[in-house]
Amino acid sequence: MAKLLYSAIMSLDGYIADRNGNFDWSMPDDEVHSFVNDLEDRVGTYLLGRRMYEVMVFWETVPSGPDIPPVERDFAASWLRKDKVVYSRTLENASSARTRIEREFDPEAVRRMKKEAADDLSIGGPDLASHAFTAGLVDECRFFISPIVVGGGKRFLAEDVKVDLKLLEERRFGNGVVYLHYRVAGG
Repeated sequence: MAKLLYSAIMSLDGYIADRNGNFDWSMPDDEVHSFVNDLEDRVGTYLLGRRMYEVMVFWETVPSGPDIPPVERDFAASWLRKDKVVYSRTLENASSARTRIEREFDPEAVRRMKKEAADDLSIGGPDLASHAFTAGLVDECRFFISPIVVGGGKRFLAEDVKVDLKLLEERRFGNGVVYLHYRVAGG
């Protein structure tokens, strides 16, 4: 059975974007980006909220020219190979290939996806992830902690999510980012 993974790049104080919606402080350097690419190669399907999808769909149109860093070309190629499920009540059409829109997050449908998938699933977006945590669907978390405190903004998870985690792996990068990989207790 495939696992459902929640990954997030966040500030040290737990935000994926600051109060102004900026997240430029979280842009990975080549070392971190290459590591993320290796992790994402094991994922077959992205489950995304609308806002996260609107950020990520950028990868659909990344040029392949020599002026684009290799780690970005690699991530774009990986994005194109993935299936995507976007949960949105307002998005009319997908602007990426291999994408379907679902109007409601259905925990039972996600359980079926996990049972039937050959590769892992990755959930993106803190609001959607909160629903998955509440439903007991998330198996592992992969957090990239950026060396910055932003003092408020969009949290990486809703305040009412409570989950016990077991540390599986940690790694420090040259730019000060720390990667923490957890298994959800009971997952």
